[in-house]
Amino acid sequence: MSERKTIYLCLAHMSEEGWEQKYVKEAFDTNWVVPMGPNVNAFEKDLADFANSKIDGSAPLDRTVVCLSSGTGAVHLALLACGVGPGDEVCVQSFTFCASSHPITYCGAKPVFIGSEKDTWNMDPELLEQAILDRKARTGRYPKAIVPVALYGMPYRIDRIMAIADRYGIPVIEDAAEGMGSRFGGQVLGTFGKYGVLSFNGNKMITTSGGGALICRTPEDANQIMWLATQARDAYPYYQHTAIGFNYRMSNVCAGIGRGQMTVLNQHIAHHRHVQALYEELLKDVEGITIHKQPSAFSPQTSAFDSNYWLCTMTLDPSVKVRGQENAYREVIKTAVGGAAGVIHQVDSPVTDCQPNDNVEAMRVWMLGKKVECRPVWKPMHKQPVYAGCDVYTNGVEEAIFKIGMCLPAGPYVTDEDVRYIVDCIKEAIEK
Repeated sequence: MSERKTIYLCLAHMSEEGWEQKYVKEAFDTNWVVPMGPNVNAFEKDLADFANSKIDGSAPLDRTVVCLSSGTGAVHLALLACGVGPGDEVCVQSFTFCASSHPITYCGAKPVFIGSEKDTWNMDPELLEQAILDRKARTGRYPKAIVPVALYGMPYRIDRIMAIADRYGIPVIEDAAEGMGSRFGGQVLGTFGKYGVLSFNGNKMITTSGGGALICRTPEDANQIMWLATQARDAYPYYQHTAIGFNYRMSNVCAGIGRGQMTVLNQHIAHHRHVQALYEELLKDVEGITIHKQPSAFSPQTSAFDSNYWLCTMTLDPSVKVRGQENAYREVIKTAVGGAAGVIHQVDSPVTDCQPNDNVEAMRVWMLGKKVECRPVWKPMHKQPVYAGCDVYTNGVEEAIFKIGMCLPAGPYVTDEDVRYIVDCIKEAIEK
């Protein structure tokens, strides 16, 4: 019997027809191997067509898309285009990856972290409004922008967030990096706010190996972003700069991969939703294990939510006893656990003042021994040492979820057989 493959959380999957290779070959054959070119233009059009589509048959939107070198760069440029600068404050979801908040610091601004509501795990609109009013009272100014995040693909309550943003005249930058193809009320995430961020990292719904994009409301906004992304060169026959620009444009080679990936985007979204449904069915009777679902799974009144389920997530009740739990956090990790290209920064202690419960760590280690990659959910940004001292408005929801939450494999390479194996491993890990 052959050795079992390792089941990763989410890996890129190329189209069976090989469109990616076709478009990349065209880039080399025509010598378009620079951060511009026919593939970039075509990929931007494909993305715009998808972003502007409605599933209810109503008239499409008219957003414009600019392809960039990363989703992080897209957040950075959106903040700059919203006028964020030194001394400003930006309301950003705390329960997220650091790429949502780090660009705020690139601008010399300060993140104001907003806690989550329990149904979606995303930005709590009530806490958002509380923060806006409190910052105005304390500083005399409203925050400069609002950044909600589609955590693991789950739509945020964008209707309420936009209503609050409009009430106080604050632009919204939707971080839909994990939410490619997720919709709210039939409309694609990233098209509600002033800007919408997409990511095409190697583990996202589609990939360009690395890369991102910014959805813009108007062609004028798109031109501003494109100018900033290409070193902010003014229109002279020589190089003149009246602003600081950045080298953030996507290459024509990477865009070729993206064009091919667009042919399988809907397949990937359908697959992730299928995997989610399978986890729900197979784990429904396992005591102490809860698969996180979108609100529409509980109530017809919340049918607006349509998640891509980029990653499937579960929570472990603190009472669940996992094999090997007594050894959790006993040793300092010396090899990479996920992360960028296996890079890790050595530490002296195996514990921090805010970490998942012992049974979550024990389950991660157990599953790794079974060749299944599972990870804790994102650690809230306001609990990160690098953001010590930043203001936070929270009800404790995201901190509680961090202690009990885990991510499960859901990518295109995860088969039904894999899901059944993963569930069997989870059941085997639990001591009766």
